[in-house]
Amino acid sequence: MKKPFGSPGKASGLILRIGQCLFSTASIGVMTSASGFSTVTAFCYLIASMGLQVLWSFGLACLDMHALRLNKDLHNHIIVSLFVVGDWVIATLSLAAACSSAGVMVLFTKDTGICKADTKFSCNMFPISIAFAFVSWFLLAISSYVMFWLVASI
Repeated sequence: MKKPFGSPGKASGLILRIGQCLFSTASIGVMTSASGFSTVTAFCYLIASMGLQVLWSFGLACLDMHALRLNKDLHNHIIVSLFVVGDWVIATLSLAAACSSAGVMVLFTKDTGICKADTKFSCNMFPISIAFAFVSWFLLAISSYVMFWLVASI
């Protein structure tokens, strides 16, 4: 069976996982450096969700590095099934956090004008963090799709 792009144990899978980890970390870093983020529940949820994604992606990246170094095959039905479930859970949490944070930003900027009136919020940094979260989720969605395809074909 041919291993598709992004499958576990391949360099492309390692690159996807490292990208997820980096963009999640960037989202956390930008959000925590912005003032006033801790007063908004959606932003705190985004940090928690991205933290879980960092842990998940870093763990799978380490597993991919191990498999690449020792030339191991990770296309076991049980292992790939665990990857699928984990990817789906983390992807759902990440998308929900990014969308809720984006909704709060729309509320702050367009509907209420809080960003114009209140200077305690770093409203120019929140969208950057949210954009990083969406990129991280997109990379995770690619991995999730590949894992689902692998489970269906094994």
